[in-house]
Amino acid sequence: MAKMHVAIKLLHNADSDADLASNTPAKQRLAYDELLAHQLSMVLIKLAYQKTVGVSKTPLQSLVQEALTLCPYTLTNAQKNALYDIQADLISPHQMHRLIQGDVGSGKTIVALLGMLHTVASKHQATLLAPTDILARQHFASIRPICEQLGLNVRLFTGRDKAAERRQNTSDLADGTIHIAIGTHALIQEAITFKSLGMAVIDEQHKFGVEQRAALSEKGQFIDTLFMSATPIPRTIVLARYGDLDISIIDEKPPGRKDIKTLVMPATKEPDLISSLNRSVQAGNQIYWVCPLIEDSETLDLTPAELRYEKLQAILSHRIGLVHGRMKGAEKDAVMDAFKLGDLDILVATTVIEVGVDVPNATLMVIENAERFGLAQLHQLRGRIGRNDLESTCILLYNENPSEIAQARLRVMKDTNDGFKIAEQDLLLRGSGEIAGTRQSGFSNYKFADPFEHRTLMETAYIRAKHLLQNNPNLIGASGDALRLLLKLHNRHDTLRYARSG
Repeated sequence: MAKMHVAIKLLHNADSDADLASNTPAKQRLAYDELLAHQLSMVLIKLAYQKTVGVSKTPLQSLVQEALTLCPYTLTNAQKNALYDIQADLISPHQMHRLIQGDVGSGKTIVALLGMLHTVASKHQATLLAPTDILARQHFASIRPICEQLGLNVRLFTGRDKAAERRQNTSDLADGTIHIAIGTHALIQEAITFKSLGMAVIDEQHKFGVEQRAALSEKGQFIDTLFMSATPIPRTIVLARYGDLDISIIDEKPPGRKDIKTLVMPATKEPDLISSLNRSVQAGNQIYWVCPLIEDSETLDLTPAELRYEKLQAILSHRIGLVHGRMKGAEKDAVMDAFKLGDLDILVATTVIEVGVDVPNATLMVIENAERFGLAQLHQLRGRIGRNDLESTCILLYNENPSEIAQARLRVMKDTNDGFKIAEQDLLLRGSGEIAGTRQSGFSNYKFADPFEHRTLMETAYIRAKHLLQNNPNLIGASGDALRLLLKLHNRHDTLRYARSG
């Protein structure tokens, strides 16, 4: 790899575009310096977290073991490993800052619940924050039955709570009557106080801003924080954006779950598809039909959900419902509850059902205009089915002449159910600049580094940063001075406060 001054000279005196390519020694050298500076800053923050004073939570009763006996299935090895990581963090005298990453349906919520129960058994409260009303209610519906059998008080906090209910819940939270609070942004309002908040779980954490996460952390002292992501993230992006967190990965599905069969079909075959829907409903199955829009658009040639709902009602005699983001909360809940209870056969929906919806009897999904969706969103939508031991099928309907990238996305969905592989392919197809969260990771400010083109360098920089700071955490001496200078050159000097000078 070229020396820095040589690399700069070569790039400033390039003879052609080829001399500026990402794989040239000069470009790689400068990209590596940027990546190393970023990784040094991430590891410095991580080491500071590990030293941050917390509260050791050693349970006074075995709520976790009791809860495990109430689970409908045995934890997978991946879930057990993640739970071990979380419990070790909770027992530690330092604060937890951990990301639990898992594929759709891998069972992250039960692991998070067991961590919260460990906290409650240690005489502290726990909370779970979700970005949407639907997801918060889904968590509440799945967590409450287990907690009630354990004699614990769980409450839901959302923006739709009535005034009297909100006052009572707020009072019960403050005096410790509530053991676990589940909710949306309503939980981080100034009026909300906890008697002793010990653990916070933030689901789909990338949908919350820094200020919102900080507002939650201010609800208690020495709070252990567990972040959850249902969207598998390529390792390159994990290192770029979450290098300051400890990471646990759940890469197994609960026993009995089968892979979802995915079919790719042109929109011209819609009549045949409608006939197959008829047969599926008659067999006792429920169906999602997903559309990208709510209503008609003058500029986009897409079928809106409202029009699809009307068409299916005109053709089929089955019970059909419609749900989308513009509906009032109570109306949306009524439709979703009817579908969950089996009072609807087909649910026409927008991407409002992308997360937080669990209807085990739904075994067929149609995604219309599938070529318009990104891989991550297609995978999340498909994850709404296959949530039992039945065969499930996802049909991707596409319009004429999809782009090459759109065709490639559809092929990926057809070929694999593995969210981690899909995330890697998403990075390959879309490039680093379009991956969600990349801008927040700092890559938008990089002059030379690219998380896709330089992913091997990223890994090398991560390993090197860990080694350097394990041997010299306070950056002292000549080597420490050199690293301090590197951080300053790449605008990472703000993290130097985590390396005490001595």
